[in-house]
Amino acid sequence: MTNPQTNPIAQKSRGRVILEYILLAVILCVLALRTTFTEGPNVQSPTQPIDLGSGVYSLAVSAALILSFLLWLVCSLYSRRFFYRFTAIEIGLLVFCLAAVLAGLTAANKRAAVTEAVCLVAPVLAAILLVQILDSPAKIKLLLTCIVALAFVSAYQCAEQLFISNQLTIDQYERAPHTILGPLGIEPGTFQQFMLEHRLYTRGIRGFFTTGNSAGSFALMASFAAIALFADKFKNRKSASSPLLHIVPSALALAAVLFGFAITKSKGAIAAAIPAAVAFIALLYFRDWITRHKKVILLVLLLLAVVAGAAIVRYGLAHGRLPGGNSMLVRWQYWHASAKMYADNPLNGVGPGNFGKSYHRYKPPEAPETVADPHNFPLSILTQYGPLGLLAFLAMLLIPLTRPFYPRPSPTIPQSASNFKTLAIVFAIIISAALLLIRPLILKVPDPHDFDVMVYVSLILYIIPVIILIIGFWLLAAGEKPAHTPHTDITTAALLAACFGVILHNLIDFAIFEPGVFMTLWIVIAALLAIDSQNNSRPQFAFTPRRDVWIITALIAVAAFGAYLHYCLIPVSKSTAAIRLANRAIIHGNFRQAHNLLSAATSVDSLSPAAPALNARLHIQQVHNASPKPNFHLQHAEKCLLAAIARDPADSKHFERLAETYTLFTEISPPDEKTNWLNKALDSISSAVERYPGSARLHLQAAEIAEKLDNNTLALDHYQKTVDIEDAFRNQFKIMYPQWRLVSRLGEEKYQHAKQKLKDLSEKSTP
Repeated sequence: MTNPQTNPIAQKSRGRVILEYILLAVILCVLALRTTFTEGPNVQSPTQPIDLGSGVYSLAVSAALILSFLLWLVCSLYSRRFFYRFTAIEIGLLVFCLAAVLAGLTAANKRAAVTEAVCLVAPVLAAILLVQILDSPAKIKLLLTCIVALAFVSAYQCAEQLFISNQLTIDQYERAPHTILGPLGIEPGTFQQFMLEHRLYTRGIRGFFTTGNSAGSFALMASFAAIALFADKFKNRKSASSPLLHIVPSALALAAVLFGFAITKSKGAIAAAIPAAVAFIALLYFRDWITRHKKVILLVLLLLAVVAGAAIVRYGLAHGRLPGGNSMLVRWQYWHASAKMYADNPLNGVGPGNFGKSYHRYKPPEAPETVADPHNFPLSILTQYGPLGLLAFLAMLLIPLTRPFYPRPSPTIPQSASNFKTLAIVFAIIISAALLLIRPLILKVPDPHDFDVMVYVSLILYIIPVIILIIGFWLLAAGEKPAHTPHTDITTAALLAACFGVILHNLIDFAIFEPGVFMTLWIVIAALLAIDSQNNSRPQFAFTPRRDVWIITALIAVAAFGAYLHYCLIPVSKSTAAIRLANRAIIHGNFRQAHNLLSAATSVDSLSPAAPALNARLHIQQVHNASPKPNFHLQHAEKCLLAAIARDPADSKHFERLAETYTLFTEISPPDEKTNWLNKALDSISSAVERYPGSARLHLQAAEIAEKLDNNTLALDHYQKTVDIEDAFRNQFKIMYPQWRLVSRLGEEKYQHAKQKLKDLSEKSTP
């Protein structure tokens, strides 16, 4: 039944209290790992390509969060009295899960869909769990302290990149470019090399994240958390034995976090921080007025959003870009292409994690790079989950943020007696131990042969971040009194402003979906809801569980987690392990073993196209290196590519390699069979072009195959499109980088070849 606010603390057994502290430690350790390790199962940048191992790590971390929630639920139902605080997240989450299932069923790459959906849902479950176990101000303060201490570590990492490592990377690149280009798979003299150099020499500061914008989004939230902690101490300075020593350490932590925020140079995050700061001040001084007029304010904000959106669309359609620099030019291209994508998939979107490959179909030919996200979080959710997913996501994100404006003051309820200083010490030790034990396993570096180098690498990568974390905890816990009464109004205003700033920033960026940022956002929301639950009389679900209810719930929880392991974590882990062993076998020249391992990886994960695509690539590579070219390698390559296409029919790369396979068949086939193989190659490359019509490279390949078939009309059309796409790219390149030497995306030699062929075929077709 639903009851008014009661005191569940007295109903908790000692075992349940201990369990909740353990679960709190698990969540904070996950937060620490995610904000100190570049994680992104479906996120990539030119300097951070997708790592298959990152998917395993993300699923394992998500498993820890999901298991924590299930453990709490089962153990709570086993207790004498079950209490559940409603968070206003639940309905939105359930509908979002339904939308994710529907979108996943129609997704081209279902493995990417499952992984992406799980990685979004797990932090939300963690937030719901936190609302249940944050039963004291000390625990909430511990949560904010952990965020600020981790931002302290991020600030150190940003400073290290600013003053040391960026220059060292540039020096290494200038001495031996291949040492950086090789691992990233970038060919010298290509547009990809230009993009890498552009990012190197602009000295981007990204901390532990994939981009500076993500680092900025995290620092924005941490800055407001640090402001809340500092303001709280400042308000209570008179009760301290030494007022100056009471606030100085906290001020130093705040200054460090703000410094880390500033050096990220994230224009979007810094710009969003300004209205967020205004909102913070308004909430501090006009909270009651805002609460009384909340409906009018909400209506005005909605109208402003509609007017601003209409103005942006109108300007973009009229000018082909948005006002501002290069970033706003390309963002309009992302958004315009995404609108076309949604128009073709209006019900369920293209599926979670499937935006990147689907974007190729809609990408403007002149756009310099492809992206895995439209850099606008509502548009990202809409194109991948459909309108139902977007409404559900906005509901579970925004509705909880309105709760502080619907106060229902309650009588003072006894809270758990937690000493913040003791908690800070214990959790600083636990989190530090987790970082020291786990980060070396996931943040692997080549084994240095020199002992001194090994010590230096271990010190820089593993030990110093932990030392900085401990210093951050010490600064924030210094001078704290056990009887300290927190000022929840300040904390609530700061956390609301932090959420507002991140939401505003991610209307023009994708940082919100980076796991570390997303996790932090939901922890901030959980802290807000926990503060609200302690200060207001909110409905609770409370009842005395029967044993059969507990048994049924336990069985459902075991089945749900077992299904997660069986369909998500285990197949991806086994497949990734086999692929890694196959790569090692390839390095040592054991190709037969590599093929067997890749075949095994294909079997254990029936959803992922990665293993069959890699297997086909190896077969094709062996054909190129062999003389004469063996027929059986091409047969196996065809089989593997057809399997990859069945698992991800939206990826043009699979069709491109299939066309290459059929073209190679023509070199070893009798003359009477060549035409058949060329027709197959043309069909395959045409399918690739259909999925990536803005690729000059694919049009050039299609033109060459058509010419071999004496289809000069089709060849002429593809050569024309090849030249048009490259010309469009060059025009935009000159606009975006007028001070840089022009770089060809297609390659100068191929570009000139296409132009010459276009001229020759045009003359031939002219009577």
